[in-house]
Amino acid sequence: MASAVFEAMEDGSQADVRVLPGITAMLAAAARLGAPLGHDFCAINLSDNLKPWEVIETRLRLAVRADFALAFYNPRSASRPHGFARVLEVLREEGGTDRLISFARAAPTPDERLLTVTLGEARPEMADMRTMVIVGSSATRRVGTYVYTPRSVR
Repeated sequence: MASAVFEAMEDGSQADVRVLPGITAMLAAAARLGAPLGHDFCAINLSDNLKPWEVIETRLRLAVRADFALAFYNPRSASRPHGFARVLEVLREEGGTDRLISFARAAPTPDERLLTVTLGEARPEMADMRTMVIVGSSATRRVGTYVYTPRSVR
């Protein structure tokens, strides 16, 4: 959230800011799933509150074409439930239906729920605002109960 504080300071106001590193929801979810972000990846905030939907969709298409693993923040809210359905459509258009997609809800808390399916099986209601969604690259696969993206490119 440091970015939001600095943005607010652009009006000339001063604040004593100290930025501390932490574990992001994306990294916590990835660790609970295995290592789905083990190679090149990108994070995309799916909220269109601060940027137009067209920007989100362009970034999404380009990231899938570049074969990144993807981590999505703010996938589906009560005020915009339609957006994540469109995300799934774009993912299938650009990457097919066989890629793995993981839903890590409330990781790592006692309410945690982890689910990995293919894009063909994914449904919008599998995500809410407490869910980190991680989509694998074309190389991402399962080993036992874990999902991982190999570090080598073939």
